[in-house]
Amino acid sequence: MNSDKVFYITTPIYYVNDIPHIGHAYTTTACDTAARYKRMKGYDVHFLTGTDEHGQKIQTAAEAQGISPQQLVDKIHLNFKNLWEVLNISNDDFIRTTEPRHIKAVQEIFKKLIEQGDIYKGTYSGYYCVPCETYVPENAMGPNKTCPDCGRPLTVMEEESYFFKASKYVPELIKFYEEHVRAVMPKIRYNEIMSFLKGGVKDQSVSRTSLKWGIPVPGDEKHVIYVWFDALINYMTAAGYIDNPEKFSHLWHHVRHMVGKDIIRFHCVIWPLMLIALGINLPVEVIAHGWWTYNGEKMSKSKGNVVDPFKIVKEYGLDPFRYFMLREVPFGNDGDFSELALVGRINSDLANDLGNLLNRTLQMIKSYREGVVPSCAESESELRSMAENVLERVDEAMNNFAFDEALKSIWEFIGRANKFIDETTPWKLAKDETQAEKLNFVLLNLYEALRFSALLIAPTMPDTAKKILAQLGLDENEKLLYENFKWGEGAGKIINKAEVLFPRIDINEWKKSQEEKKKMEETKTEAPALEHEAEISIDDFKTVEMRVAKIINVEEIPRSKKLYKLEVDLGYEKRTVCSGIKAFFTPEDLTGKNIILVTNLKPVKLCGVESNGMILCASVKKDGVSEQLTLLTPEKDIPLGSRVS
Repeated sequence: MNSDKVFYITTPIYYVNDIPHIGHAYTTTACDTAARYKRMKGYDVHFLTGTDEHGQKIQTAAEAQGISPQQLVDKIHLNFKNLWEVLNISNDDFIRTTEPRHIKAVQEIFKKLIEQGDIYKGTYSGYYCVPCETYVPENAMGPNKTCPDCGRPLTVMEEESYFFKASKYVPELIKFYEEHVRAVMPKIRYNEIMSFLKGGVKDQSVSRTSLKWGIPVPGDEKHVIYVWFDALINYMTAAGYIDNPEKFSHLWHHVRHMVGKDIIRFHCVIWPLMLIALGINLPVEVIAHGWWTYNGEKMSKSKGNVVDPFKIVKEYGLDPFRYFMLREVPFGNDGDFSELALVGRINSDLANDLGNLLNRTLQMIKSYREGVVPSCAESESELRSMAENVLERVDEAMNNFAFDEALKSIWEFIGRANKFIDETTPWKLAKDETQAEKLNFVLLNLYEALRFSALLIAPTMPDTAKKILAQLGLDENEKLLYENFKWGEGAGKIINKAEVLFPRIDINEWKKSQEEKKKMEETKTEAPALEHEAEISIDDFKTVEMRVAKIINVEEIPRSKKLYKLEVDLGYEKRTVCSGIKAFFTPEDLTGKNIILVTNLKPVKLCGVESNGMILCASVKKDGVSEQLTLLTPEKDIPLGSRVS
C-alpha cells in the first residue's frame, strides 16, 4: 500500500445524552461519503466514529433513574449505533470513551504530561455551566451571568485542579497554522482560530474533584480527568497509540477531523496544543461545518421542530436524504432543512434527471437491441470527454470536502446525457436501417454514461448506485474503483428490467397531506398547561427520603369527606398517615397495597389525627380538580423500608 494513499477520517464522538438529530446525521454522512470516495480511489481508509460517555450530565441522569452511569451509557449509546445502521454508515471502528482501551490511553497520556511538567496541580475558580460541563470566561458570558451556549445560569465554582500548560505551546501552534493554511477549513474558521490564538490562551484546567463519573487521574484518584481532555484522545486511542504503534504510525500522519463549528476551538486550539506537548504531528485538516435550521427557524425541542433522521428516512428514503443533506448546502455554511425543498430535489434531480436517464436508456436498449448493449467501431464522444473532465472536478471538490460542488458536477454530466438523447433522437435512428451503427454508438454511450454515473454517485448514494448497476446487468457487489473504469467496456452486457428508482411525488397531493397533518395537529385536544416547580439540584432531591411501605389498615375519619387514616408498615416501624384519596379508593382497594411513602416530612395534624408521612400518587386534573388518581407502587416485590432514589 502506498504510504501516501492513507486516509484516516473521524467524526466527533457524540455525547450520549443527546437525541440523534440531523446535525449528527449530517456530519456522519459527510464523513461516510468522504471515506467511500477515498476507498474507490484506492486509498487505505480508516473511518472512526463513536460516543462520548463521561461527565456530569450522565452522572445526574443515571442517579435520577436509579441506575449506574455505566448501565445508562450501555443502553443509550445504541441510539447512535442504530442511526448509523439506518443511514448505511461504513465506519471501520466505533469507539466508546468507557472502553478499557481508551481509559488506558487517556491515563498514559495524562501521566506522561505530568512527568514532563506539562500538567501541574493548582486551584481553579470560575463560572461554570453544569449542563455544558465547561467553565465560561467572564468576557464570554451571556446576560446576567448565563452560559453563552445554553443560556442557563452559571455557578461559581472553586476546586483543586490539574492544569495543562497550553500557553507554553501557543507560539508553535501559530507558526504551524501560518505554514499550513489548510489545517483549519473553511477559511473563515481558520481566521477565527488564528485570531483566538493571537489573543492569548491560558493554561487549561484538565481535572475535576466534584465529579465522580470519569477517568481517574493516575495516582490521584480523587480527581477525575476533564471530559473534553478525555474525549479528544479518542482519535489516538482508535488509531492504536498505546496498543498498536505500527498502526498508529501508519494512520496518524493522515488524520482528518470533521466537526461542527461549535466545537472548533477544542479541536483547533486545545487538541493541537496537547499533541505538540506529546511530540505528535497535528491533524492534516480539521473541517468545520455549519448548523441546520428548520424552515428558517433555529431547531429546539420546545418548538418541536428538531429534524428526526429516522422519521425522514422512513418517509422519503435513505439515499434522497443523504443526497439532500450534501447537495443543499455548501459545506461549511449553515443550512436550512425544508421538506418542500427535499421533495423538490427528489422530483427534479433524482426522478427527472437520474431516474429518467436510466429508464429511457434501458427501454431503448431493450426495444432496439433486444436488451443487449451494442458495440460500435467508434465510442469517442462528447460524453466520454466530459466524463474525464467531470472526474477531475469531482476529485478536486471531494479533496476540499465541497460535497455540493461534487454533486453539481455529477448532475451536469447527467443533464448532458439526457440532452444527448434529445440531440441524437435514437427513436428516429431506429426507423432507418442505414443508421444502425450510429444508433449503436448512441446506445453504448448512454449505457456508459449511466455506468459512470453510478460510479460517481456511489459515495453519496450507495444503495442507488447498486440498483443502477443491477439494472445495467452488472455485479452490484463488485468492488468499485474509479481507476478500473474504461469507457466502452459495457458492450455485450445484457440489461435487466428497468425499474423506477425514485417515484415522483405529486406536489399538490403532498401539499394537501401536509395541510391535513397541520390541521390534525391544530385540532388535537390541547393538553392542559403543566405547572412546573423551580429547578432543584441533585443534592436538594437527595434530602427527600422515600421508602417502600405497605398499607395494613384503612379507617375513615368521621370529620372528613376526603381523608383516610392509614396505618402503614415500613418494615422497621409502623406509622399513621392521613391521605386525601377517599374519593378514588375503597378501604378494600388499599389494604395490602405496597406504596411509596415520603418518610421525612414534618408531622402535621389533619382533622385531629397526626399524619407522619405522605403517599405518592399521580393524578390527572381538570380546572385544578383531580379527575383520576393512581398510586405509585413498586414494579416488583422488594423489602419494606427499601429506599427509593
